[in-house]
Amino acid sequence: MLRRLYITVLGVLLTYVASAEVLVGATDTARYMSLLEGRRVALLVNHTAMYSAEEHVVDMLHREGVNIVGIFAPEHGFRGAVEAGYDVKDDVDAKTGIPILSLYNGNTKRPTDAVMQSFDVLIVDMQDVGLRFYTYYISMLRMIDACADFGREVIVLDRPNPNGHYVDGPILDMRYKSGVGHIPVPVVHGLTMGEIAMMSIGEGWAKRATVTVVRCRNYDHNTHYTLPIAPSPNLATQHSIYLYPSLCLFEGTVVSVGRGTEAPFEVYGHPAMRGREYSFVPESVAAASKPPYMGERCYGVDLRDMAEEEIWREGFNLEYVIDAYRDLAMGEKFFKPMFEKLVGVAWVREMIIEGRSAEEIEACWSEDVEQYKVLRRRYLLYEE
Repeated sequence: MLRRLYITVLGVLLTYVASAEVLVGATDTARYMSLLEGRRVALLVNHTAMYSAEEHVVDMLHREGVNIVGIFAPEHGFRGAVEAGYDVKDDVDAKTGIPILSLYNGNTKRPTDAVMQSFDVLIVDMQDVGLRFYTYYISMLRMIDACADFGREVIVLDRPNPNGHYVDGPILDMRYKSGVGHIPVPVVHGLTMGEIAMMSIGEGWAKRATVTVVRCRNYDHNTHYTLPIAPSPNLATQHSIYLYPSLCLFEGTVVSVGRGTEAPFEVYGHPAMRGREYSFVPESVAAASKPPYMGERCYGVDLRDMAEEEIWREGFNLEYVIDAYRDLAMGEKFFKPMFEKLVGVAWVREMIIEGRSAEEIEACWSEDVEQYKVLRRRYLLYEE
């Protein structure tokens, strides 16, 4: 009850009318351009690293004569067009001629020694959505480790966390550490990329590299920040970003979360769900070439009309997964091994199978989350 009340109060505090425009770290060039003079610069960036509405940070730095020797690409690629989970290939940026090296191709988790020796400072700029299973922060932390090993400096150009106004969900049991869960934080961790870097180094989860965070301006963790660019192909709307913490768990089940439709992560369904008026048929699209149940009619739930205030009030909500689990009555077959990697613990699956309610399950992580909040405050760069 207290957690629900806390999120409700936050929902009231969040506002669409900001007293001043939020300025991302990339715009504060006075803080970092001098750190690049006479140095070989590499960037870990993607399509979200915009310096302005019209210009990417790579293009701005190239225009200013910065010696950019390479671009590292995370999941979805430098241009953000590669499907989730698909390998990203090495490439060359057509506009600048700068080589692009993949950090997401199934084999490469960090660059070779020769590549690490080819630059002096790494700039990191990617729009995160504040969830433990969203992989951009993992690429950043692996690069921080590599930079620590080679004495390279790191500059994080920070961006707001659209889900930064609350913390919720189980803390990762490190036995389930994977490519979608790297550090022991809740599902909804309430940190920006800069704060993740600081916490990970401070807690020993990442090696102690020299890291400078260029902060956002006019931002705190209660600021309502609308992303100007979709952070990944299947998170096309702000609404889907708010539902993503809860609906992404379906990726570890037999249920479709709407990939291959016009509303991924805003709907869910399965061909065998019963008594549902809403239905959809996944098709091959650019963002999902082979979606689950392609060409089959799935019956389920459409959440597109759900008010954002209601999503904030509910927070990380297990009721959707429990609804589908009970409807399909498949027992263990409902779940896939990915479920534990996403939720981060074994006991959530076990309690769902036992018939426990969402409220009963959520109560089991509340004390851990409160302890995490105390730890989190030590690393916050912005007011709560």
